[in-house]
Amino acid sequence: MSSSPSPRLRKYVSADANAFPTTGHSSAIEQRGRRLSLDEPRRVHHSLRHLSEDSKEGFVEKKARKMYEYKRVMFALGIILGLVLTIVVSTTETPSFPGDVVNFNTAANFFEDWKDWSEWKDMLPLGLQSLLQEAESPDDGLHGSAESFSVGQRLALTKNYTQKYNVVLVPGVISTGLQSWSTTNTGSCPSISHFRKRMWGSFYMLKMMILDKTCWLKHIMLDEKTGLDPDSIKLRAAEGFEAADFFMPGYWIWNKILQNLAVIGYSPDNMVSAAYDWRLAYIDLERRDRYFSKLKSQIELTKSHTGEKSILVGHSMGVQIIFYFMKWVEANGKDFGNGGKTWVNDHISAFIDISGSSLGAPKTISALMSGEMKDTVQLNALAVYGLEQFFSRKERVDMLRTFGGIAGMFPKGGDLIWGNLTSAPDDPVINEFEPREILDANSTSRESFGTFIKVNHKDGHTTSNTIDQAIDNLLSHAPDWYSKRVKENYSWGIAHTTSELKKNNQDYRKWSNPLEAELPNAPDMKIYCFYGVGNPTERAYTYTEAEKSVRLPFIIDPLSETPVYFSDGDGTVSILTHSICHEWKKGTESRFNPGGIEVKIVEIKHEPDRFDIRGGAKTAEHVDILGSAELNELVLTVASGRGDTIKDRYVSNLKQIVEGLDI
Repeated sequence: MSSSPSPRLRKYVSADANAFPTTGHSSAIEQRGRRLSLDEPRRVHHSLRHLSEDSKEGFVEKKARKMYEYKRVMFALGIILGLVLTIVVSTTETPSFPGDVVNFNTAANFFEDWKDWSEWKDMLPLGLQSLLQEAESPDDGLHGSAESFSVGQRLALTKNYTQKYNVVLVPGVISTGLQSWSTTNTGSCPSISHFRKRMWGSFYMLKMMILDKTCWLKHIMLDEKTGLDPDSIKLRAAEGFEAADFFMPGYWIWNKILQNLAVIGYSPDNMVSAAYDWRLAYIDLERRDRYFSKLKSQIELTKSHTGEKSILVGHSMGVQIIFYFMKWVEANGKDFGNGGKTWVNDHISAFIDISGSSLGAPKTISALMSGEMKDTVQLNALAVYGLEQFFSRKERVDMLRTFGGIAGMFPKGGDLIWGNLTSAPDDPVINEFEPREILDANSTSRESFGTFIKVNHKDGHTTSNTIDQAIDNLLSHAPDWYSKRVKENYSWGIAHTTSELKKNNQDYRKWSNPLEAELPNAPDMKIYCFYGVGNPTERAYTYTEAEKSVRLPFIIDPLSETPVYFSDGDGTVSILTHSICHEWKKGTESRFNPGGIEVKIVEIKHEPDRFDIRGGAKTAEHVDILGSAELNELVLTVASGRGDTIKDRYVSNLKQIVEGLDI
């Protein structure tokens, strides 16, 4: 099958059909995939002499075009201009939809003849019904505006909220920016040009990833043998509120909470952001950076200065860091806090768990096994190919495995919490608690979420793994140095007796797992668990054997009808992770809460604003919940000393699930 001439030769042919003979040259042009031979330029030159003068003038004029007349140049300029405009628009305050732009109370005047619109609302499209209901619903306080400072201003004005306790904010995994402090100027990747630049959490990071990925990886990856800095490389967590208020310009993380706390009187005098290098294994935070020692001193200093205790506010992995700190500070020995058995009770007023990963996250396994998660799997084939060429699965796995902190988010509790091959506590059932969004997220049904990973082998047979089996397979296929480091730092089982828990008070491997370490004996402290529900969250996977070119044993099966299965959660963390909050709530009836610490649980339903890319005031997404109006009000309520007014609220069926578990 012949192909068309190249665009340039087509112009010559169309300019004068008689310029080229009907044989010889014509057939040469039409041959599929043929390039011009060495003698063809002479033929083209001979033919050009037969072109009309107008055609030759047009050809010369085309050769003399200015640079800006080329489509490629204009396309590149368009991209640059688009990026600039996006940044400008994203950092400019705009009215929030629908209330500020479309006033449905005013629009209701058009329907004066229909005083009770409920009589005719069924005639309207569902989308318009929803918007009208939102507009007519009174502000219930907890679902107020998500605009900057608005929650703090409202609470200060209407309820006279003021600062009381000192506040310590502990960010989650990957939230803290990492700066380069290396000054080497030799080798293939000198560090001095990156001095104090953010190699993580900035546009500079993106620039490095795109323009010099090899050098960026050399800086960001930790040493395989030590789990610490590679030779001649030194990255440290950024400090202060700037460390985690924004991930990069325009993408806030803690900024909304900082703004609202400031309105009721908080400042660096009584508030601190305890940023940390989330790449490190938890005990290495102390060994390398003296992180826990500094945090202990800071809390003691603010108490002596203000006379008040502190509240510890953690998000995601930051919740695990706080729990680890409370075990470390009262443990005795080298590299431990040696604070005594009453230190937590004497210094900590409350522990706020925001979307914590206390019992781990299933997506941690897929990320460490094949460098994949739902975001990469849901890309189209072309995007997957591009990502693989730019930053392959193998490269992602190699990088993540050097980060000792990531393994701290292995799912904990084994079959009891996450299920076996027959059943799981959160298996899909259609009832009043099961959100339709969760049921619709899965293309096909699955026997049980307890079958955490199903592997489709090339010979046609399949194998199934529970979460514990998947962890074992991950470690068995990983390099020895990785398996050794994980086992030296973490544990993901269950302590079945009180004596086991007492013994574990001196075993730092257990401190990242609240099912193997008890809460401190701090009856005066309060615990608040605030987390999102109703957002489809990764729960189980379908894998297949990988091609040799991938250099990994298994990858998520791209041909499977449902490569990723979803359950209830906040989009990142499954609700089962919060089972420990419900176990703690049993008080002294639970061996994990010997001091009878009071626990309050508020489940926040994910109800994102369709006009806000970050979800708006009612979002409960894992990160965006930090901007939720309800979450901000809850945090300010605790900080101002009014935590006793917070009431438990359950939206999911997790309470019933935990009641049925023999933890």
